[in-house]
Amino acid sequence: MAAHLGRRLRRGATSGAVVAAAVAALAASQAPGTPPPADNASGDLPVGAGDTTTPPDGSASGDTPYYTDLPPLNTPNKPGAPATLPIITGPAQAGIPATVLAAYQRAEQSIRSTDPACNLPWQLLAGIGKVESGQARGGAVDANGTTTSPILGPVLNGVGFANISDTDKGAYDGDAVHDRAIGPMQFIPSTWATWGQDANGDGKKDPNNIYDAAQAAGLYLCANDRNLAVKADLDRAILSYNRSTEYLNTVLSWFEYYKRGSHQVPDGTGVLPGDRSDNRGVTPGRTTPSPTAPVKPAPTPKPTTPAKPKPTPTTPPVTDPAAKVVRISSATSGTLTATAGRTFADRLTVQALDRAGKPVTGVQVRYRIEGDTDTRFAVGAREVTAVTASTGKAAAPTLKAGERTGAFKVTATVVGRSLTAVSFTVNVTERAADSLTRLDAKDLAATTGGDFADEVRVKATDGGAVAFGVAVTATFVTSAGDPKPATDGPFFKAADGTAVRTLTLTTGADGLLVLPKIFAGDQAGTFTLRLAAPGGGTVTVELKVTAPEPEPTPTPSPSGSTSPDPSPSASTPTATPSA
Repeated sequence: MAAHLGRRLRRGATSGAVVAAAVAALAASQAPGTPPPADNASGDLPVGAGDTTTPPDGSASGDTPYYTDLPPLNTPNKPGAPATLPIITGPAQAGIPATVLAAYQRAEQSIRSTDPACNLPWQLLAGIGKVESGQARGGAVDANGTTTSPILGPVLNGVGFANISDTDKGAYDGDAVHDRAIGPMQFIPSTWATWGQDANGDGKKDPNNIYDAAQAAGLYLCANDRNLAVKADLDRAILSYNRSTEYLNTVLSWFEYYKRGSHQVPDGTGVLPGDRSDNRGVTPGRTTPSPTAPVKPAPTPKPTTPAKPKPTPTTPPVTDPAAKVVRISSATSGTLTATAGRTFADRLTVQALDRAGKPVTGVQVRYRIEGDTDTRFAVGAREVTAVTASTGKAAAPTLKAGERTGAFKVTATVVGRSLTAVSFTVNVTERAADSLTRLDAKDLAATTGGDFADEVRVKATDGGAVAFGVAVTATFVTSAGDPKPATDGPFFKAADGTAVRTLTLTTGADGLLVLPKIFAGDQAGTFTLRLAAPGGGTVTVELKVTAPEPEPTPTPSPSGSTSPDPSPSASTPTATPSA
């Protein structure tokens, strides 16, 4: 079967039917019941396909060439095999270099703790890492997980690939004219600027470090609230990384292969990839052919008649979309407002227009949060890059409000241009509750000098949802109709034991609030406790304080002393009626 289908498929040189057949055969031998990819068309997908709202920069790798080796059709392990595999067992292709495997598994654990709804499996990172760089060139990394030499994709100059002008001034890829995909997970620099992580804690976000790159790739795949346990979301995530159906099929093949079993091998001993989708068979970052894909010597060319030179156009065409833009304008109206800790409902959006007022596609727009605020974009960054669609509009990722309240600015600029920036006003308000409800409706009663035995428990909600982290102020007031603070009656106790009649407390994760013990004071009467929250939620609690029952008054005896009233006893004779 393997000999019949072949081990390698090249993008653009192999039909979708062959790919589908290969994947179907692989699924039949390895993953019964696994559905094929949703999109069975052949060739590359158009820009924007694969996701309705792709993460910033459209695709992580800039749709650069990738390795297309398909996994062997013999699976490394049967279903139900133990999760911990021996170190040197199974087919060579199932071996993942130790540091690379550790990076994938660490990224899964980290992201599952912060975004459990994404359901990121480390085997998906392994599938992408296999296809993009052959697991960091077979695990050629140092003790910190950094590749022994940079892994670089081809120059993205529009000749056979995308045309992406330089966005990092050559800092990562050494090219100050055009971008190149970088590192074992092949991020283009502008995407790395948004998604880059410091996962190994060395103080640097290094795309050539497998720990940093794997963490960034995992976050990128989880963007747009994807659930990777859902097939449609899984497909969209992979296509957002490199928008090609054959790329999707190849990654899914390796993903299924690693899910059926894998084992670690020493760093530097992983199986190197063979063919690449641009037919070059060259390991990224090298200028010589990979040993697994020898290049045949080219035949001696036959003499030909020189062609007549074509006339040089007087005005060279503009290839950089940003050069066409004369202005950007806001496509978001008004001030964006959200409660602390909540996600903003609207997204910041700008539109890029040319001299004729028409929208410009493919323009990189950089959004930057300015000022002293802990609000961040949903990806956890203060600065992100988005790309304009066919409408000329580029929307930033959603904003997540921090705990610091107040207004601040977000600016939007065109990357590589000095056009006037668009400035947005963003406001974070304190956490709110529009309703406070007492859970125990018992009458609260105590005697002077004592305390109230029953607790006061309140639940806060906002718009029907649990309102957590809301600051609720509890105040003893003059009366239900007079909110002026009371100067006597019941009170709380401060840490030093002094009486406190106004207290601010915060609701828990379940929206609940339990008031501390209430002391009755030395004055009898009916008193009112008022609880109020930002957002309008209020509730009043009535407290009754009574004086203790007086002790019985003793009566005087004939001798002048006082004693209780005498009562009959067995020793005192009583008169009985006669017959």
